[in-house]
Amino acid sequence: MNKPAARADLAPAVLTARECGSGPRRDLGPLATVSSRLLRHLAELPVLAIMAGATAASAATGITVLPAPPDSGPVTVFYPTDAAPARYQRGPFVLQLASDAPPLRGNGHLIVISHGSGGSPWPQADLAMTLVDAGFTVAMPEHAGDNFHDMSRVGPPSWEHRPKEVTQAIDAMARDTRFATQLDFQHVGMYGMSAGGHTALTLAGGRWSPARLAQHCEAHLADDFPACVGLATELTGGSLDALRLSIARKVIHHKFDEETAPREWSDPRIAAIVATVPAATTFDMASLAQPRVPLGLVRAGKDEWLKPQWHIDAVRAACKTCTLVADVPTAGHGSTLSPMPPDLPPRAARLINDPPGFDRATLPATYTAITRFFTQNLAP
Repeated sequence: MNKPAARADLAPAVLTARECGSGPRRDLGPLATVSSRLLRHLAELPVLAIMAGATAASAATGITVLPAPPDSGPVTVFYPTDAAPARYQRGPFVLQLASDAPPLRGNGHLIVISHGSGGSPWPQADLAMTLVDAGFTVAMPEHAGDNFHDMSRVGPPSWEHRPKEVTQAIDAMARDTRFATQLDFQHVGMYGMSAGGHTALTLAGGRWSPARLAQHCEAHLADDFPACVGLATELTGGSLDALRLSIARKVIHHKFDEETAPREWSDPRIAAIVATVPAATTFDMASLAQPRVPLGLVRAGKDEWLKPQWHIDAVRAACKTCTLVADVPTAGHGSTLSPMPPDLPPRAARLINDPPGFDRATLPATYTAITRFFTQNLAP
């Protein structure tokens, strides 16, 4: 099988390298595109097995792929089955799954997962399998123009389209005869990480605009530089930082100042949402004061890409009813992904790798907490 390109589930980037005056042009798009070397490494890693401590279940994990809805990508589905698992390979990823096996009903609930920028189903496979082990069926739409093989719409164009793709994924599941009679489509869960967390906040009732990103970056560009610029360049403390800041500020204003119209999307079938390290500076925080459904948050205390004070902590301060599902003080931006890509280019490694002191053995507890939140909040 030919090795596909792959990208990490990460945050978006507003500027290109050329716009920041740093090296050859690479269109990195809002909140982060990663180098091809990083993406290859992510694709080369096996997904970790189901975590120790998860409740043993008699069912295995099945997998199937639904055709792409209009203007979107295919939907990968993980689900309970009593069929025997076998080797399942997609590119270099090798799992033990039952391909296209007959599904079991499980607990009758669907969770839709929105991947981060440049993502695919595989960096979220451990979480998906944990959810399946608890009886959930999990659907992961591939976001058009913001996935491992197509980065043409990263940033606000993708953020605006992503919630519709979640709705399309639910529709696709409801039309599929294998799942249509087994799932409760009036009480669906939704999970998103990073750019997928932005999708989650939108579906929770958040209103946002690109102009708010420009306003945030005008006020806090130096302090939140990776969130505003991504991997296009970085501040080094040297003499060129002033030029980098000046160019970045001008480009951000040019791209987003006039984009003031509020963006929003609602799907009444979604009844519980979890947002992990969400990109949040584009939101009118007043719109998140009373989310329309139970909203859980997963916080990484050492996130250097989407720094908590400007992103998840701002949501927590505004939200009157949110649940802090997991707060991991030692976690970095990519610490909820499994597996973690090794040998990253230095700039990406500083933002994505686990920070000193983070223990990956804590991931099962985080996944269990996410699963528990959905179990508690999706009962009819």
